[in-house]
Amino acid sequence: MGKIEYKAIFFAILAAALYAVSSPVSKLLLKEIPPTLMASFLYLGAGLGMSVVDIIKQRKYAEKTEARLTKQELPYTLGMVLLDIAAPIFLMIGLTMASAANVSLLNNFEIVATSLIALVIFKEPIGKRLWAAIFLITISSIILSVEDISSFSFSFGSIFVLLACTCWGLENNCTRKLSGKDPLQVVIIKGFGSGIGSLIIALISGENINIYYNISFIIAALILGFFAYGLSIFFYIYAQRDLGAAKTSAFYAVSPFIGVGLSLIIFREIPTPSFIAALSIMVAGMYFASTEGHDYEHHHIAITDEQSHSHDDGHHRHVHKETIIGKMIARLFDL
Repeated sequence: MGKIEYKAIFFAILAAALYAVSSPVSKLLLKEIPPTLMASFLYLGAGLGMSVVDIIKQRKYAEKTEARLTKQELPYTLGMVLLDIAAPIFLMIGLTMASAANVSLLNNFEIVATSLIALVIFKEPIGKRLWAAIFLITISSIILSVEDISSFSFSFGSIFVLLACTCWGLENNCTRKLSGKDPLQVVIIKGFGSGIGSLIIALISGENINIYYNISFIIAALILGFFAYGLSIFFYIYAQRDLGAAKTSAFYAVSPFIGVGLSLIIFREIPTPSFIAALSIMVAGMYFASTEGHDYEHHHIAITDEQSHSHDDGHHRHVHKETIIGKMIARLFDL
C-alpha cells in the first residue's frame, strides 16, 4: 500500500467522521423542520459553504486549477443530482419513524448497494472479503429492519433508510465517474442542484416552516449541511480517485458506528438485544470490508490540470497516465 493510497484512506475516514454527526443532529432538527425541507437545507448548506471555499481558493490560488466538468460527464452529473434529491428525503422520512441509532447503523447498507452496483454496472471487481462483508451487512440490516419478529413485519422507517442507501449506492458510482474533475465544482453542483430540487418538491407537497420562528434551526441545518454533506463529499471524492467506489465506501463505513455512539448518548437510548446482535454482525462485516485487498487490477481516473505548465516547476513530477492527488487539501485549509 503506497503513500497515495494511505492518503486516500485518510480522506475516506475523514469524510466518514464529518458525516457521522448527520443522523443524530438531523433527528433533533426534524422536530421543527419537515423532512423534505430538511433535506433541502442540508444540501443548500453544502452548496453555499463550498461556494465560499471555492471563491477564497480561486482568489488565493488563481493559477492552480483542476479539470472542469464537460458535456461528456453530463449524464453522470444529472444522475448524481437526481439521486441526491431522492436519497436524503428518504433518509429524513426514515429518521422521523426510526431511532437515530438504528438509522446510523443501517447507513452501512450503502456499502452493499455501492459494491453491487459497481460490480454489475461498472465492472469493478469484488474480493472474497468484501463479499463476506456484503453478506454480513445485509443480515445485520435485515435484523435492524424487522419490527416484530413474531409476525416478521418490517419497520417502515428502516425501509425508507434502505431506499436512501440504495439511491446513494448508485449515486456513489455516478460520482466516481466525476472524481477526476474539480471536487469543489462537483460538490457545489450537487449541493445547489439537489437542494433546489428538494425545495421545489417540499413546496409542491405543501411542506412549510415559519422562517422567522425557526431561523435558528434553519441556520443550524445549513451549517450541518456544510460539514456533514459539503466537506464530507469533498473528501469522499478525493478518496474515490485512488480507492474506487466500492473500497472507498468500505472505509467510509466507520461513519455509522460514530453516529450510533452519538445517538445513544444524545437520545439516551437503551440498545435492544436485536440491536446489539445486529451491531456485532455489522462490526464483523466492517472488519472484512476494511481488510479487503487492493491488489486486484482496476483503472484509476486520471486527474489533469487545466493550466499550462512545465515539468521542471517542481509541481509536476509525474507521468500523465498516473493518478495524481495534489496538495489542494493542504492549500485549502492553509488560508
